[in-house]
Amino acid sequence: MDDNGTFKHRGATIATGFIMLGLTVALIVFSEHGYRATVGALKLFFEVVFPSLLPFFILSDIMLATGMVHFLGVFFEPLMRPLFRVPGVGSFVFSMGLAAGYPMDAVLTAKFRRQGLCTKVEGERLLAFTNSADPLFLWGAVAVGMFGMPGLGTLLAVAHYLSGLLVGLTFRFYGRGKPETPEPPRLWQGMWSRAIDAMLTARAEDGRPFGRVVNEAISESVSTLFMIMSFIVLFAVTLRVLTETRILTVISTPLDWIFRLIGFSPHLVSAAVQGLFEIDLGAAAAAQAHAPLIQQLAVVSAIVAWSGLSVHGQVASVLADTDISMKPYMLARLLHAVYAGILTVSLWPLAAHVSLGTLLPVFAARDYLISGPTGPAFLDGLHFSLGMAVLSLVGLVGAATTIWLVRTGRRWLGE
Repeated sequence: MDDNGTFKHRGATIATGFIMLGLTVALIVFSEHGYRATVGALKLFFEVVFPSLLPFFILSDIMLATGMVHFLGVFFEPLMRPLFRVPGVGSFVFSMGLAAGYPMDAVLTAKFRRQGLCTKVEGERLLAFTNSADPLFLWGAVAVGMFGMPGLGTLLAVAHYLSGLLVGLTFRFYGRGKPETPEPPRLWQGMWSRAIDAMLTARAEDGRPFGRVVNEAISESVSTLFMIMSFIVLFAVTLRVLTETRILTVISTPLDWIFRLIGFSPHLVSAAVQGLFEIDLGAAAAAQAHAPLIQQLAVVSAIVAWSGLSVHGQVASVLADTDISMKPYMLARLLHAVYAGILTVSLWPLAAHVSLGTLLPVFAARDYLISGPTGPAFLDGLHFSLGMAVLSLVGLVGAATTIWLVRTGRRWLGE
């Protein structure tokens, strides 16, 4: 390593060490605030994160071991290749990420990379557009719990998922010329037999008894979830310490200038800074800020798309044993935030003319800010998320069928 590289490495190490020392001292001084932040983070994890993610983590591991992911990948190859330049198994990441939210996409992408189902650059493209919040969070936590307006969930969801797809279309041009997994020569011919062969081959290569598959899926899923819990606690405590030491005020200065430049209320600056670190706290602060509703929604959309350094830390930890780089992921999150904010503002005139009082039965009993007795819900979060996963797969099937019909029609016209 040259002198400049050595200096940069030493400088980063020294800076990191002193920052950690400062945070430790601050935590000792503000120990009560740190304790309360830890209790709140643990409550969030065990009441929301753990029960919503655990079933999906276990099921995804089992589906990988049984070869079902490989089976689905063959059918979705003709859709995922031309649109996003990723293998067909990327459809599984997209669906499970949509149903379960962060960091389900990173967990699956890392597993695909370790198993050789995608190349490094394909994994980075896949991670760019599959990192999304789950519908239960957007409708239940944000629209109902934070704003008290269930109808806003549709606007937030459309802006969030549409902007994610735009990120995917943008990142299809990323890494051109780099190695990619080979594309089947005839995507539409013999798909059923190829899908069955892929499923059986994957199951044979795994070779573990089904009982062992389930046991290891449970142990690995719980281990990953407790890693996620640690990051949630770490960033909740860090954010509380930064708030009490007034360091957030210093960080807010550049954002205050930017917000004034674009005509946004300065009361939203604090929410944006909190959202840089933690998505839940930032979104809640934006919903409570004294600002026009459209500006609140734009900031919340950007915060949810950015997803916070807490989620980024979880993703980095999951990807640690792979060669997938975090740089494209961070760029994608920034781009997602910009797209989501712009789309929210653009769609607002249309949403303003639509009734905002519609409430899905599944969310009738959800309130993440006020404790107390709640009314009955027709569906629970798990079943709704499973339904969203199925609907996303159905949507992908419909899109793939449409592409097939268009290509077939062109061939007939050409003949």
